[in-house]
Amino acid sequence: MSRCLLLCFAGFLVCLGAQAQVIEFESNGLKYLTLTRSGVTIMFAAMPNHLHEFATIQVAISNGAQGSYVIKPEDFTWMRSDGVSTRASSARTVVTMLSEKGSGSDVVHLITAYENSIYGNSRLRTSNGYELRRQAVLAMGSTKLKAMAAASALALVQIRLAPGESTDGAVFFATEGKPLGPGHLVVRTNTDVFDFTTDTP
Repeated sequence: MSRCLLLCFAGFLVCLGAQAQVIEFESNGLKYLTLTRSGVTIMFAAMPNHLHEFATIQVAISNGAQGSYVIKPEDFTWMRSDGVSTRASSARTVVTMLSEKGSGSDVVHLITAYENSIYGNSRLRTSNGYELRRQAVLAMGSTKLKAMAAASALALVQIRLAPGESTDGAVFFATEGKPLGPGHLVVRTNTDVFDFTTDTP
């Protein structure tokens, strides 16, 4: 999969001006929001499926800056309209939960929805994302081990993106299995704050 489209889209957003603007689009029934800061573009959509007590969003990050960029799931916070905020869980937390409570069927529906969204989204092209991680877990043995490995492949983990690199993954929020609800996403890294102030369902 080529990353050219996402990088070109990031360049277009930078050209909109100094005031970063949230851009919305739909793909395969999902509503995506995208925002660029300092040459880095983050795009996300709320997923309809949840995993046990976790609500999930699909995220793609493209580094169009001149230097490396580090991002991790814990950088993501969902700010609900009623003022309640929920910080994303680490990938390790999600995988540990699956090792204790999970089964193969827990992950199947989420993975199916995730794959349907990324493989049908012409704007989402990553060089170091889910598809490469998925290839690495196909040979796993037991059903529970496969569930844990699949969740590991699906989850966004802390990553350092070199200039021109991109990645994608799922970010999990502990919501007792409820939807995220009306609100917006805020991503705070060590260099920037991405504030998606447009409400999402």
